[in-house]
Amino acid sequence: VFLGNGPSGICLSYLLSGYIPYFKRGSLHPHPILQRKLEEAPDVSILDQDLEYLSEGLEGRSHSPVALLFDTLQRPDTDFGGTAESVLTWWQETDRAIPHLVLGRNAPGGAWHSIEGSMVTLSKGEWMGLPDLPFKDWLKQKKRGLRNNRATAGDIAQYYQHYVMKKGLQKNFRCGTVVTSVRKVSAENVSSHAQKDLQEDSDSLWNLTEKSTEVFQVDGFFKTMKGDKEPFSIHAENVVLATGTYDSPTWLGVKGENLSYVHHQLSALEKAVKNGSIGIMSDPVLVVGAGLTAADAILFAHHCNIPVIHVFRRRVSDPGLIFNQLPKMMYPEYHKVHQMMKEQTATCAGPYECYISLPEHHVLSFGKDKKCIFQDKNGCQKVYKVSLALVLTGSNPNLSFLPNNGIDLAMDSNQPVNPKRNPLDVDPFTYECTQEKGLYALGPLAGDNFVRFVQGGALAAASSLLKK
Repeated sequence: VFLGNGPSGICLSYLLSGYIPYFKRGSLHPHPILQRKLEEAPDVSILDQDLEYLSEGLEGRSHSPVALLFDTLQRPDTDFGGTAESVLTWWQETDRAIPHLVLGRNAPGGAWHSIEGSMVTLSKGEWMGLPDLPFKDWLKQKKRGLRNNRATAGDIAQYYQHYVMKKGLQKNFRCGTVVTSVRKVSAENVSSHAQKDLQEDSDSLWNLTEKSTEVFQVDGFFKTMKGDKEPFSIHAENVVLATGTYDSPTWLGVKGENLSYVHHQLSALEKAVKNGSIGIMSDPVLVVGAGLTAADAILFAHHCNIPVIHVFRRRVSDPGLIFNQLPKMMYPEYHKVHQMMKEQTATCAGPYECYISLPEHHVLSFGKDKKCIFQDKNGCQKVYKVSLALVLTGSNPNLSFLPNNGIDLAMDSNQPVNPKRNPLDVDPFTYECTQEKGLYALGPLAGDNFVRFVQGGALAAASSLLKK
């Protein structure tokens, strides 16, 4: 059973549906050592080879060796601007398929359905593609091209849905499901007819092997078309967590943060503009945070001529700031926001109207009268009246369905799970949780935050599951 139907879940479903990758005969990989290793066993699928051996010595933009391996097999020289074809060929071997269910709240594509459709992705469009169906080929069929090499969130959400249909995976997907609990139970207590199942042909999936003494019980409910909640309870020997990190926005934990004008998602600003409650003549919108979502909010407000006050803790020149890591040519709009942050502080008026930047400030409180108090690093306070406040300082995964919110499975079991600072502790070549056998974690939960790299986790998990 997989929890989560975003890119990680879709990719793993593809691999477990009997689609097996092999090294394409006659193809040449630009990495000579990897090429030599691939030629050693051309008749053995990548899933059946030693992933640690194949990925040894690879370098790139991910800390995961298997993520780098799968990425370079699919896009051999993409980091150098090349367009070399994948060195993989895919064979369907139905006898190797492993029955599975993919549970998700939304349509296949996960959180991509929650993002404003016109937003442009950070990653290049071709990096958003899944195995054996290049994103740009799909886009060509729609008679569209990539803008500045990048894609919109709406296109990506559609592409993921199309991928599931095109590859015939839809029978494994159950959308509109909410999981409330995952726990280990004794296999003896699981009677075969007690399963209130989500699978029409339920026999195939739940023939638990004789050797398993404990299994996972996954409880939750299914939202019907009428809006009713139908409970379900299913048992599985292996559970894959692929729920991403979009669930719970981070709160600042300051006074007044629960007031009705304070929001934690960009969609609140879009909604307020749409329904006319905010416009050119309004008090400024407050944006807290210095990541890409905060930048998207500023660009959106700027586009609508809505004044903005921008508060963030870091220095503008801080190398940890995402803007200082993005190439200017590829991301002109984010470079513009960064320029505004530098040139338009409260102390010196710059060329940009309707925008004030307050670097190295933090929010002390949100008042009922919509007056917000900020403090700088020297302890000086400022007060601004705002129309709406957006706290966009990141988000955390919601693992409330796991015992102790999954904290016991994290790298540091004294801290909450966080994709960047404290991901789940997994074996790098199987993605199985080190603290709980049979439980796997993919994507941001395992520290892989880009679509192009989450697929390596799916390869590792599929390789491990096929060996069980």
